[in-house]
Amino acid sequence: MNEMEKEFRSTACPEFEVFLEDHLAGNLAGEDAAKVSAHIQSCAGCRSALVDAAASVRLLSAVEPAAAPDPGFARVMTARIRAEMDRLAAEKSIWQPFVFLGWRFAATATLALALLLTYNATLEYRLQPGLASAVRQAEPRDMFSDPGTTPESRDQALMMMVVESSHGTHQD
Repeated sequence: MNEMEKEFRSTACPEFEVFLEDHLAGNLAGEDAAKVSAHIQSCAGCRSALVDAAASVRLLSAVEPAAAPDPGFARVMTARIRAEMDRLAAEKSIWQPFVFLGWRFAATATLALALLLTYNATLEYRLQPGLASAVRQAEPRDMFSDPGTTPESRDQALMMMVVESSHGTHQD
């Protein structure tokens, strides 16, 4: 325990510390008042805590009392506390590690799938090296059976390809 913790730690006995402010304010009566008075006489720690409590009672008496909270205050605060407790319970749930591992597995599987697809695409490209160069070097006249008619637009080229591919397949 460091020095700061020692300084702020109360030296009063826990069973009497709760009564010190009430004893100073005169709110204790009967047997409780007699017990606290007798204990304060015999316990140095509680006498020291009583001096600290006296300072806090003086400070509290110097300020005006706060206004009473709204009627729904207790309900709202209870709901907030319950929501926070539920959130903390969910974080400490036994299933939380499994959820974490599930997300990790999903991310790893997605990455592996992307790598495999990329590898497959590059492998197919490498296995057919002449295909890319043939497509780049091909001239429009080499693609069509009638070299005299070169299409003027992309649409005409598509139409010519469709017509040529359907020759001889149509039977009446």
